[in-house]
Amino acid sequence: MTDEPDGPTKAYHNKQFMSSKVARELRILSEYIEPEARFEEFQVRDTVVFFGSARFKSRENAEMNLAEVKKLGGDLAPAERDLQMSRYYEDARTLASRLTKWSKNLEGEGRRFIVCSGGGPGIMEAANRGASEAAGINAGLNISLPFEQIDNPYVTRELNFEFHYFFMRKFWFIYLAKAIIVFPGGFGTMDEFFEVLTLMQTGKLSKPIPIVLFGMEFWSDVLNLDALVKYGTINAEDLGLFFKTDSVDAAFDFLTRELVENALNTPGGVL
Repeated sequence: MTDEPDGPTKAYHNKQFMSSKVARELRILSEYIEPEARFEEFQVRDTVVFFGSARFKSRENAEMNLAEVKKLGGDLAPAERDLQMSRYYEDARTLASRLTKWSKNLEGEGRRFIVCSGGGPGIMEAANRGASEAAGINAGLNISLPFEQIDNPYVTRELNFEFHYFFMRKFWFIYLAKAIIVFPGGFGTMDEFFEVLTLMQTGKLSKPIPIVLFGMEFWSDVLNLDALVKYGTINAEDLGLFFKTDSVDAAFDFLTRELVENALNTPGGVL
């Protein structure tokens, strides 16, 4: 039944109430229950998550932008940098495609190890694009932001999510994840990377999650994690929680080996 035009409004149809402080618990709960229902409907058992910058362009777009800047006589440095960094977009796209083709050939019920990203542009778009080009379903866990975060067109529409709460979005990133690839990125990417490392280091995860830190020159410039060992704030073995590489082949071989050995026969959604 629907609400009567001139009658009282049901509580869950009352937008003012549902947006109020007292209904916060309901909004949080909905961001747990609704994604769970959709993942179950599409038999998604687990995911391979791609993190990385929203600002990187595809090589095609970066080349077009550089040509336009040269034509108009603008500042070449940012456009040349964007073209250089577009290699990470293309590497994420290739890796996502290869992982999707591999996962589609696995035996058993349910969709295994589908590509999942933050659903926005840049590396997120590249991951969803690669999976889509391999004819695989993929997920995008978007977040409402005042800038940058617009859902990309390659996410499987039925698995295109929009979150309000960062912590619920992070929950869904990690809850179904069986592997994580961290491409170069900014504060958000580092936040996601360190959150997973913290959960692993403190034993809060009951499943192994292989992590690939992709882009050795970038991460060597940005993060001096050896200094944490030097000053005694982490143990030397903590640096073994992730695998660093610049190679799509090496990343693919590492991830597929780890997934077969440690995740293929275990259910998803275990923290």
